[in-house]
Amino acid sequence: MPVYDYVVVGGGTAGSVIASRLTEDPGTTVAVIEGGPSDIDREDVLTLRKWLGLLGGELDYEYTTTEQPRGNSHILHSRAKVLGGCSSHNTLISFKPLPSDWDEWAQAGAAGWGAKDMDPYFGKLRNNIVRVAKKDQNQIATDWIEATRTALGVPEVVGFNDRPFEEGVGFFDLAYHPENNKRSSASVAYLHPHMEAGDRPNLTLMLETWAYRLELDGTTAKGVHVRTKDGEEVYVEAAREVLVCAGAVDTPRLLMHSGIGPKHDLEALGIPCVLDLPGVGENLIDHPESVIVWETNGPIPGNSAMDSDAGLFVKRDPAHKGPDLMFHFYQIPFTDNPERLGYERPEHGVSMTPNIPKSRSRGRLYLTSADPEAKPALDFRYFEDPDDYDGRTLIDGIKLARKVAQAEPFKKWLKREVFPGPEVTDDAEIGELVRKAAHTVYHPAGTCKMGARDDRMAVVDPELRIRGLSGIRIADASVFPTMPAVNPMIGVLMVGEKCADLLRQAPAQGGDA
Repeated sequence: MPVYDYVVVGGGTAGSVIASRLTEDPGTTVAVIEGGPSDIDREDVLTLRKWLGLLGGELDYEYTTTEQPRGNSHILHSRAKVLGGCSSHNTLISFKPLPSDWDEWAQAGAAGWGAKDMDPYFGKLRNNIVRVAKKDQNQIATDWIEATRTALGVPEVVGFNDRPFEEGVGFFDLAYHPENNKRSSASVAYLHPHMEAGDRPNLTLMLETWAYRLELDGTTAKGVHVRTKDGEEVYVEAAREVLVCAGAVDTPRLLMHSGIGPKHDLEALGIPCVLDLPGVGENLIDHPESVIVWETNGPIPGNSAMDSDAGLFVKRDPAHKGPDLMFHFYQIPFTDNPERLGYERPEHGVSMTPNIPKSRSRGRLYLTSADPEAKPALDFRYFEDPDDYDGRTLIDGIKLARKVAQAEPFKKWLKREVFPGPEVTDDAEIGELVRKAAHTVYHPAGTCKMGARDDRMAVVDPELRIRGLSGIRIADASVFPTMPAVNPMIGVLMVGEKCADLLRQAPAQGGDA
């Protein structure tokens, strides 16, 4: 039976950070349990512009959603099955969460997680975060930025991470190496240097190894039961702490299969409940989006970092803290869901994706079987918020996008609107179509939320300790109490950095009961 000081479940965005930071002390041993293979020498993974080819297939857990009465029931929620996790799978759009995002966490009971506390962690990140390089700034994206400034009166932002913003349009900051279009993912930045140099004998990577159950001794986590790619079952023990970094889907899944979660639900499946924590799997949040697609007059230039290099933030409500509508600009006709509705994909085209930064819909994740290999159910309850705030946000997004399409120099590129179509002008009709064509930006979060002692739905305390247990913490997007208005990857990296600090500052202790 192998024994390590720390066992990290998940070699993804936060897990890579924590493993690297803890093993800076040569006297500390760490094992990382990662279900996927290494990303070293994988050009299909390391080349940023190939990201779309990673959605679905051998490096994707491919989670589906339950029936969504007001949304799209056919969304494939891609979760990366490779070292580096979703930072090896995504577009690497890199936003430091806004001060209002962190302060919202503190107000929700996550003491010590306000903007003043968290801002220093951005400076600690090892990732190469830079603005889209000039050579990758496609002319149509440049013209779209200029048209957006003209049509909507928003400022151009040069460096979204340079200062807090509420509105603006511009090229994104990305975690990449512009000279060769290679990723600066969590694994590349935090693990590759040591894997290649062999200078961390105290770091063990157990790749293609799946954690399916935690080992508990009363209320103390002792280790993890894993299964290797050859089917061998191994128990890995943690002398100090188990750190669960498996993400917003697999972290609550692992907890529930270990008897930690809503007692009624677990016992209904025949899983003995060790700790009744009703918040496990609840508060499932996301960044829902839809799309407007145009056919262009012909092919567009081919230079790009990853075909979605620019974006727009809008603040419609003056009382709202931060932006309340966001768009990615795609230099491709993003038509997967419109095609399901009978629309054709143009040979050449572009699209804008109106995105809801602060969705008010709240879903849940739950088990469907006591078999750990059975995938959990993801019910996002898209567009089921009682005041239809989310649906109205998308309608506003389509209207603003049409204004941009009428402004030069972007207008000259466009031949026609493909979806929803220029004849669709009624709010109810727009809303129906864009909800049916809605998609995700692959940002599930919140399923083991952090909160105050008196919040019965909080799963972890502000020290990231699971309430009622000792020897175990969670550090990934599942602990988000609320969703940042921006893409959350940098927030997850910063959670990893703070978790490493918490572990170095104090011995493992029990969570709040």
